[in-house]
Amino acid sequence: MIKDIDKRIMRALAGVRQAFRGVVGRVSTDGPVSTVRGQGLAGEDTVDLEMFQQYGFTSAPPEGTMQIILPLGGRTSHGIVIATEHGQYRMKALKQGEVALYTDEGDSVVLGRGRVTTIRTGTLNIDAQEAVNINSPMVNVQHQLNVAETIAGQGGLTITGGNGASVEKLKVKDDIELDGKSVRKHRHIVEGKISDTPI
Repeated sequence: MIKDIDKRIMRALAGVRQAFRGVVGRVSTDGPVSTVRGQGLAGEDTVDLEMFQQYGFTSAPPEGTMQIILPLGGRTSHGIVIATEHGQYRMKALKQGEVALYTDEGDSVVLGRGRVTTIRTGTLNIDAQEAVNINSPMVNVQHQLNVAETIAGQGGLTITGGNGASVEKLKVKDDIELDGKSVRKHRHIVEGKISDTPI
């Protein structure tokens, strides 16, 4: 009798599909939940399966991405995508504990060991409606820095190397010192006498 019960259970379980692998074809992110069309590894089409992702993170996997499909109630038509992976584009050789975001175009953000974060991309745009605040003892820029509006500072300005500084228009409220001499307070020798300071 126990064997008969076991057989019935096995037959019932055989009719309930377990989680299975598939391949992503097309992804739509327009709705409240992203949906995926693709194929299961058995060759069957998977149509508009919901793809659940963690709150605060969303992606549209490229065609050919592997996926894990969990059939709710054992039915393929009620399947949901619970995980995706693309071996060609996934960042490799990460050290234990490191975290990375990446795309198929090679853009990446890596939270690396030693508390070093590395961003690689073609163009990085920051759109802040109020301010960008950097609290660091030093900010290094390797190449040209372009500023569209005013540069304001309280700690002074030092320029060395290159071709010096080129300024179209310069307004100075206090004084300029050239080679140790004050532009505002300097004097000249005129006809053997020392002139007054500039007016």
